[in-house]
Amino acid sequence: MENTKNPLGSEPIPKLMLKFSVPSIIAMIVGALYNIVDQLFIGQAVGTLGNAATNIAFPLSTSCIALALLFGIGGASCFNLSMGRGEKEKSPFFIANAAIMLFSSGVVLFIITQLFLTQILKACGSPADVLPYAHTYVRITSFGFPFLILSTGGGHLIRADGSPKIAMICNILGAVINVILDAVFIFGFNMGMAGAAYATIIGQIASAIVVVMYMKNYKTVPLLAKHFKLKLHYIKEITSIGMASGINQVAMMIVQIILNNSLRYYGGLSIYGESIPIACAGITMKVSQLFFSVVIGLSQGSQPIESFNYGAKKYDRVKETYILANKAGAVISIIAFVLFQLFPRQIISLFGSGSEEYYQFAVEFFRIFLFFICINFIQPITSTFFTSIGKPIKGIFLSLTRQIIYLLPLIIILPLFFGIDGIIFAGPVADFVAAITCLITISIEFKNMKQLELAQQH
Repeated sequence: MENTKNPLGSEPIPKLMLKFSVPSIIAMIVGALYNIVDQLFIGQAVGTLGNAATNIAFPLSTSCIALALLFGIGGASCFNLSMGRGEKEKSPFFIANAAIMLFSSGVVLFIITQLFLTQILKACGSPADVLPYAHTYVRITSFGFPFLILSTGGGHLIRADGSPKIAMICNILGAVINVILDAVFIFGFNMGMAGAAYATIIGQIASAIVVVMYMKNYKTVPLLAKHFKLKLHYIKEITSIGMASGINQVAMMIVQIILNNSLRYYGGLSIYGESIPIACAGITMKVSQLFFSVVIGLSQGSQPIESFNYGAKKYDRVKETYILANKAGAVISIIAFVLFQLFPRQIISLFGSGSEEYYQFAVEFFRIFLFFICINFIQPITSTFFTSIGKPIKGIFLSLTRQIIYLLPLIIILPLFFGIDGIIFAGPVADFVAAITCLITISIEFKNMKQLELAQQH
């Protein structure tokens, strides 16, 4: 009876996808703007070294997102699966325990960053002339880590409660504050890297306050004090389900660090020098992050629908949701491909000016590294799908394919033969093979689901 009353199990899939995906996409795009707006203002005010510094800091931002997705998507998926099975007593523990872990993990990451900042930045590939800029930026932004993780992960917990618009507002509020204060602090008060950092953390704190206020009035089930007491078996379940999404971000962080170090080394052996390739790669990654924000927003919007219906054994609705998410992802990917191939120099110019060598490398990196962005929607949507239906091992494997299993070895091996060009071509090769792997894996899963449907009929 519970399943028929819940709109996740009864409303048309396209209507549900619009309801959950559109706010999620907007929230993800706005979240991506935190880094991009900083890069835009820093590129104009500080220049190439400032752009390189934000790229050096990017792995730390990615580590925050990894923790946010680990506990946020893990808690949300466990909650929706539990509700789909009709376990209303058990469900709120997942949300409350996830919320506590989100903030606590941010505090731990902040402490580690403050204690070992210089060592971390050097490990992230910072050249000597970039290090002071990166040091200033990260020393301040690390204070916002607990709030960034809580607001990002909390958005998933709010979305699981059927309030995607509130999750969207949470992210938009922080980003709008960040944009306004970036302009005021960097150009109005001439604060440079420090101004961008202060603008960022103030926006993150505002978003985190929205999450805390919402938790006090959770709709589906009341969140009581007893639910916020950490219990190991709930945390284990949350982390096992959220691991795929978290590992995907950790994989991105590792690749970013290796990529920065490789670009510094092979750039130093080329006409471009150490800093230009790092700055150009940083811009490319930030711009592509806007595209991935849309695709990840689609996958996050499909998560509660897939989780609930899989728990309710409505397998036809699960498959319909996955296919619809991929169709929308394909449209977005083709648009991104056209823009990135036709207008790379114009996009790069938004982030400040540079030498002719700077533009030469930037355009080449942009076009080639992102060549197979037209099929990049498959991997995140498929990885999230397996997480949503409670199969984290497959989700983890697919999360690792593009970044760790394929891209990382290529970044290390190809430059040995082709120099810095090897790094550029590693991207499209990894993207293509990862997409093929996902298609094979999902076709097997659909066959298994068909067997479950037939068994259900008998």
